[in-house]
Amino acid sequence: MIKKVIDIDENKCVGCGLCAKACKEGAIGMVDGKAKLMREDYCDGLGNCLPVCPTGAITFSEREIVMPAGGCPGTLAKTIIRKDRENEACETAKAKTSAPDSLDAQLRQWPCQIKLVPVKAPYFEQANLLISADCAAYAYGDFHRKFMKNKVTIIGCPKLDEGDYTEKLTAIIKNNNLKSITVVRMEVPCCGGIENAAKQAIMASGKMIPWSVVTIGTNGEILED
Repeated sequence: MIKKVIDIDENKCVGCGLCAKACKEGAIGMVDGKAKLMREDYCDGLGNCLPVCPTGAITFSEREIVMPAGGCPGTLAKTIIRKDRENEACETAKAKTSAPDSLDAQLRQWPCQIKLVPVKAPYFEQANLLISADCAAYAYGDFHRKFMKNKVTIIGCPKLDEGDYTEKLTAIIKNNNLKSITVVRMEVPCCGGIENAAKQAIMASGKMIPWSVVTIGTNGEILED
């Protein structure tokens, strides 16, 4: 059978492997650092390998090749490639299925800065409120899944923001029916401001709301839960 197939000049080949990657039929392989045409009958003659070769080591010629017994040229290669792609797709699907939902953002509203959020909003109604120091999300890697999931999140930094959060947090608690309040702070002293503001706001609101404080260390570990 006369067929158009590639020729590879070994002297020009620099062993980059780009042609082997570009070949969809699996006809090209790398042997001792050089590209080799492993099976002539696999070559489809389309030339996907040609434009990626940086040295012009690949050319085409027409010559007689012997078809393998029991099939058309390239059948085995196509089967192997198809199986490889099926396996790759399967592994990708498994990875997506098994990936933790911590990869999914859990922010439910905007804005989230304490200074910017309104004192009354529909998303606060019957919400589990998370009041967090903004550094905590960077210190604790699984912050979205562990703390933000199924909560309305508001954040701030008592050291950098002007004023005190107590008045704003009191207004939020008074004007909305909250189910619970969780405060997440860092172990550093300046984060005591956000914890104290939340405590004072809960007392000033006159409401009995379940609340808790979680402290995260600068090494990313939960110190107090």
